[in-house]
Amino acid sequence: MSQALRDLAAAGVAVWLDDLSRPRIRSGDLARSVERGEIVGITTNPTIFAKAIGAGSGYEDQVRDLALRGTAIGETLRLLTAWDVRAACDVLRPVFDRTGRRDGRVSIEVDPRMARDGDRTAAEARGLWWLVDRPNLFIKIPATLAGLPAIAASIADGISVNVTLIFSVSRYEAVLDAYMAGLERRAARGDGLEGIESVASFFVSRVDTEVDHRLTGIADQSGDEAVRAAAERLRGQAALANSRLAYRHYERVLASDRWKALAAKGARMQRLLWASTGVKDKRFEDTRYVVELVAPDTVNTMPEATLRAVADHGEVRGDTIRGGYEEAQAVVDELANLGVDLADVADGLEAQGIASFAASWDELIASVTRRMEQAGATVMPAGAVTPASGEGGQAAAPAAAAPRGTAGKAA
Repeated sequence: MSQALRDLAAAGVAVWLDDLSRPRIRSGDLARSVERGEIVGITTNPTIFAKAIGAGSGYEDQVRDLALRGTAIGETLRLLTAWDVRAACDVLRPVFDRTGRRDGRVSIEVDPRMARDGDRTAAEARGLWWLVDRPNLFIKIPATLAGLPAIAASIADGISVNVTLIFSVSRYEAVLDAYMAGLERRAARGDGLEGIESVASFFVSRVDTEVDHRLTGIADQSGDEAVRAAAERLRGQAALANSRLAYRHYERVLASDRWKALAAKGARMQRLLWASTGVKDKRFEDTRYVVELVAPDTVNTMPEATLRAVADHGEVRGDTIRGGYEEAQAVVDELANLGVDLADVADGLEAQGIASFAASWDELIASVTRRMEQAGATVMPAGAVTPASGEGGQAAAPAAAAPRGTAGKAA
């Protein structure tokens, strides 16, 4: 393990990998990264799986079995992704045990098309928790307003949750409140709080991309040199400021009486997870969203390119968050004075994020459909499947889609 990764761990940052595929698991690459101590967790999303299943190898045998059984497309998708996540959970189980269940976690996301329906999201979370059946699993639930009750309900049910697509401090406040509400509901009915974990995935680089785009427009349209200078100076500053103010709220809640009462019952605080940490503006260092967001009890999930960059030339300077609250607030205030509304930015990014993941989900369905057809099955427009025939056999009638979770563990 490189010195930079050691320094991050020493500073209280858990390094996770934002990627997963069947070849990464079967080649031993994932196990080697874990054994070297490079990563202590994994996050996934529909885009990652669409790429892995659409282009990667290693799925042929399972797809062939599912085609022979006539498994519906939606269920096939879940069985393929659950297999990968379950196997990754097993690889990371020693980390889970060594860290007292804190790390060694692997995330799988609910169907993003349900992001505006809390009841369906909660049902999907329960189904995935049963299907993967590993204690070191995280169910990813989007932090939409509709998703907040699903987060609380899932926590109350004892399901560990990775809350995703958080772009603003105000939404993070609501997410942390939902987490504590779920714990309180669980405690009120006499159930234990030990072993329940959660992270709040606070997105970073996408905020800078959108804010900098708006700053460019403001500078281009202004005839005031002072405005243009301010806009240029603030480029690349919004995301770090936004993230640091989120951590300030985390510290305030950590010191609150409400949290202390839950901690006395065995609860663990939801950690902030910095997501979307790949640097998109090449004017900035490619390790920027890692080394500038170091603080105790945080998680940073990185795409592989960012992880390698940090390992190669990252310069970790200790805590880079807690001493910068006043400066971060000043950046937010300056942005507001220039007409950049971070609440509006967050609303737009949330809508874009949900739409992007929904599009990736559709792409994932298309990839699974192609693979099932290549395996000899016939796929109907609604996703029902006429089974592939075995050697010497005849194709059977379409199989009905199995209820969620009922076919997963046997597959």
